[in-house]
Amino acid sequence: MRLNVPLPFDQTQDPNQFLTLQAVAEVGQAIENAGFYAGCVTDHPCPTGRWLDAGGHHAQDPFVMLALLASATSKVRLQTGILVLPYRNPFIAARAIATLDVFSAGRVTIGFGAGYLKGEYRALGVNFESRNEIMDEYLRALKAALGGTEFTFEGTGYQAFGNRILPGPLQKPHPPFLLGGNSPRAIRRAVEFGDAWNPFFTSGAGTATARTSELAGPDDLARSIAYMREQCERYGRAEPPEVILGGINLPGETLSAQQLVDRIAEFRALGVTGAGLRVDGATRNEWCDNAARMGAEVIAKIH
Repeated sequence: MRLNVPLPFDQTQDPNQFLTLQAVAEVGQAIENAGFYAGCVTDHPCPTGRWLDAGGHHAQDPFVMLALLASATSKVRLQTGILVLPYRNPFIAARAIATLDVFSAGRVTIGFGAGYLKGEYRALGVNFESRNEIMDEYLRALKAALGGTEFTFEGTGYQAFGNRILPGPLQKPHPPFLLGGNSPRAIRRAVEFGDAWNPFFTSGAGTATARTSELAGPDDLARSIAYMREQCERYGRAEPPEVILGGINLPGETLSAQQLVDRIAEFRALGVTGAGLRVDGATRNEWCDNAARMGAEVIAKIH
């Protein structure tokens, strides 16, 4: 089981703690030393104040933060968890992905999602109601653009007739694509386009807020994995996508180190190959100390 960690650079209350180059260096070294597989950043370029005041969070530019993390580490993978693909022209995204992959020696993993914040879509001038159709089209465009050769693609309101994005990514045919979301459509998208399905646990009000299907626990996850395998037959896919959970904990749940180890074993039995493991800490030192503790008490026990 490969464990990823959400990075703390969305904590803006005290800029001296997490909003400096030194913070990136210390956090990067902490997660690498602890044995985490990847550091994850999310994507909210222009969130609404209403959402922030209701418990939302800021997010630094994902490609800037992952480039900084790449400079501070040598092994840990650089993962978006998630990148809201409809927010960006797909060829702009392709250039950023290819550049980061080349300069990080092939350490990029890209988690994609359709997003759910109507106010952010409105601020960025993207049609919220069309986000799923945009998402599918942009994934096709990305695959064309990341091939490392001249490509042609005609999309909705944009076109590439013999364009090149060079150098292409180091990983072939492209960095791993993790497709997020819990809905049947998101699962079908992962089967059609993804190297992995990247669901996340949610229930009750959180399900409505995220505008996706409820995934309340292991039973729901098992049913969704069975659906994914059925879709593989439909699409003629021999090997199903990996399953990489957004997080181990259920909504509102706090687990001890041993409970985390036991839960990981339960998910592994379902076929899950990776998951996010949250680290808390109000200060940089506290966060790095807790990352080290997770390494010793959880990561070391599952290998």
